[in-house]
Amino acid sequence: MPVDKELMEILVCPSCRGAVEDRQEGDRELIVCTKCGLRYPVRDGIPVMLVDEAERPPAP
Repeated sequence: MPVDKELMEILVCPSCRGAVEDRQEGDRELIVCTKCGLRYPVRDGIPVMLVDEAERPPAP
């Protein structure tokens, strides 16, 4: 279930306040910060924007 577009317009990364974008990676939907790279899970169409729940970006 995709995240609502209006919600995406107001979301920012809680860690660095950077812009975020909605991404589909395999069968998972994630909210990814374009500044610091933290990846937040989406559960039942609701972004879990908690730094403790975020994943670090994959190593290059």
